[in-house]
Amino acid sequence: MNEPGRTVSSRLLDVLFTFRPGHSRLTLADLTRRTGMPHATVRRLALHLVEAGALDRAPDGGFTVGVRMWQLGALAPLGVPLRTVALPFMDDLHTALRQHVQLAVLEGAEAVIVERLSAADAVGVISRVGGSLPLHSSGVGKVLLAHADAGLLDQVIDQGMTRYTPRTITEPARLKDALGECRRTGVAVVREETTPGVDSVATRIIDADGEVVAALSVVVRSGSVDLRTMIPAVVTSGLGVSRRLGWHPPVRSRQHSPGPPASRS
Repeated sequence: MNEPGRTVSSRLLDVLFTFRPGHSRLTLADLTRRTGMPHATVRRLALHLVEAGALDRAPDGGFTVGVRMWQLGALAPLGVPLRTVALPFMDDLHTALRQHVQLAVLEGAEAVIVERLSAADAVGVISRVGGSLPLHSSGVGKVLLAHADAGLLDQVIDQGMTRYTPRTITEPARLKDALGECRRTGVAVVREETTPGVDSVATRIIDADGEVVAALSVVVRSGSVDLRTMIPAVVTSGLGVSRRLGWHPPVRSRQHSPGPPASRS
């Protein structure tokens, strides 16, 4: 079956992008269902990808991401240098606080976790490396959203903000106020907005051009620590990573227009 307007390359990418955290091993039936393409088409594309080394196929027929695709992903210009620079600072935070320490970047309308260090007894969280967090309710998400183009905030509001817990901010005016405070201080403090019983403190990471390219956070069990006491350590680590990326104090973080002031009706 032909799909008007679709190129072979776009369909190949659809098959590849079906693999996500929590769905790293898929059957042909899974691929067919998730892509919405005909079974014969998906089978042909998957076998082409196996032949190219982009996918591996197990004896039982299951598919996983191939080593060659992993090698290609490792060349992403932001992820590897950022993680390499950030890891020593993350390790110091982890050693001092014995909590989750995570690093995230903006991908579309989500915050994607590119690295995380965790203690065995740290609070349970929903995120994982390679997984995503919502922009409106997570610490790293708020930092990234606060420094993104105004159009992204409009998109987040227009698509609807899920209320994950009773404390999730879903009112546009309140969210805009929180993001404005984040732009002013460089810090986002979140209390049980994505997961009950889980708080976080996040800060921005700035590159040599003054762009906020990532967010760094510490995630703790609610009530286990005064979040205000963690802010200096988190901010200092974020500044350290930023300096290693070429940022210098005279270069302010580039501020994108937040749009018109929020109505307080």
